[in-house]
This record gives sequence, C-alpha cells and structure tokens, in this order.
Amino acid sequence: MPSPHAGERDHAAQTSMGWRERLLWGLFGALWLAALAVGGRALWSFQTTPGAAATAQGSWPAASRLPRDPSRATLVMVAHPRCACTRASIAELGALMQRLRGRVSAHVVFVRPTGTSAGWEESDTWRAAQGIPGVTVWRDEGGVEAARFAARTSGQVLLYDRAGRLIFSGGITPIRGHLGDSAGQERIVSLVRTGRSDAAASRVFGCAIGPL
Repeated sequence: MPSPHAGERDHAAQTSMGWRERLLWGLFGALWLAALAVGGRALWSFQTTPGAAATAQGSWPAASRLPRDPSRATLVMVAHPRCACTRASIAELGALMQRLRGRVSAHVVFVRPTGTSAGWEESDTWRAAQGIPGVTVWRDEGGVEAARFAARTSGQVLLYDRAGRLIFSGGITPIRGHLGDSAGQERIVSLVRTGRSDAAASRVFGCAIGPL
C-alpha cells in the first residue's frame, strides 16, 4: 500500500527538478546574452577601426602609368579585389560619381598580388567598378601602382587637382563595409565644387592591401 506521504515526496521532487531546470535555463540565457554582447562589441570595434592611411606625397607620382587629367580633378581609388569591405567603397564611389557628374576623372586600381593566377582580381567588385560611368579600372600586378600612391588599405582614395597637387586622402564609407553618408565623400564633393573643405583627409575603412 503506498505511503500517504509518497505523493507529497513525488510532488516535492518534481518541484525541485522544475526549479533546477529553470535555474539552468536562466543561466544558459544569461550566458547567451553575455556572449551576444561581447560578440557585438567585438564586431562594432572591427567595423569602426580604420585601416592604415596612405602616406602619399603631395603631388601626382611621376612614375605612375595612370593618366592624370589636366582639365579637371583626378581621383584614384586603390582596392583589394577580394576584400568584402571594398563592395561598400565601390558602391559609394558610384554615388560620388553621380553627384559630381563629369567634374572628376576617376580610376580604380585593383591590386593583384604576386603569385596569383590570371584573372584573380576580376571579382564582383571589379565588375561593379567597371559599370560606373566615368571610371577606368586598372589591373595592378604586384601592387606597383599601389606603392606609387603609398596606399595601404583597400578603399583608399586620393584626389588631385588639375595641377597634380594632392588635395584629399582618405576613405568614402562611414565605417567598414557599410554604406551611408561619410565625411570623406562630403569633403571630396566640396573640394571639386568649391575648391574648399573643412579637412583634407578622412579615415579609410577596409582590408590591408599588403603584403604583396
């Protein structure tokens, strides 16, 4: 015959087990939220940490094979064709060219590291750049041109005036891999339209170009 207290013991055991399960699930949830917070901070830090800025000289490099337009400003972007962040830089370049409407001559130099196979640089960003009106795309084997312009980060933009003087150096995305308004793009527009800007540089966000 069952003990009159057996039901009470079973109920207490079930209650205890349910409490432990709730505690374990609560701990699991807290750990999961903490992991999300840490991951989110790490991702935000990565997205907002700029790359190394170019150390370009103050005038157009004489050894460059890129043609400089003496009748208008000339823009050069140096890009790593396999950098995911470069997609945003190319998209913003397209927006920039629409805003300037023929007032600047633009080149995108895609670096092809030594030892890579033919066509390695012809990525989706290469094709996207080719589709921008007014932009000429260049293959830079071994990063020779990148070195001439002292570019170190994919998405680096350099703007030269009609006399070949460097008037801007930086990036045109707000953070790494994201579209939107940026100080760099606004400064380029101001320089081309008015010859003035609040600054001659901005942070550049992208993958390191080297080693080559």
